[in-house]
Amino acid sequence: MWLTSFLNKEKSVSPATKGSITASSVKSVQVDASTQHRDVAVVAPYGIAYVPPVGEGAVIVPFDGGEACVGVVSQVPLKLSRGELMLYSQGGASIVLKNDGSVLING
Repeated sequence: MWLTSFLNKEKSVSPATKGSITASSVKSVQVDASTQHRDVAVVAPYGIAYVPPVGEGAVIVPFDGGEACVGVVSQVPLKLSRGELMLYSQGGASIVLKNDGSVLING
């Protein structure tokens, strides 16, 4: 992945870390990995905001003098074909953009 390649080029930058989210709020998460990471900012693409649920696996990278959670490793089973996209919530609501142009909304 380009992010890992970029970080590995920088000798003074710590590599990405994977851990488990132990607390989350609108502003930040706490992640337990080989060490405990507190007040970690959650980073997402523009227009998407989320509060990751406790128990999910998180990917932490160095960011702006601190750390950022750049995503979670979800355990939700996905029935998607290559090229399809799903937005979903912990409560079961979902939107799926299918390859044939259709949109499936479940809520």
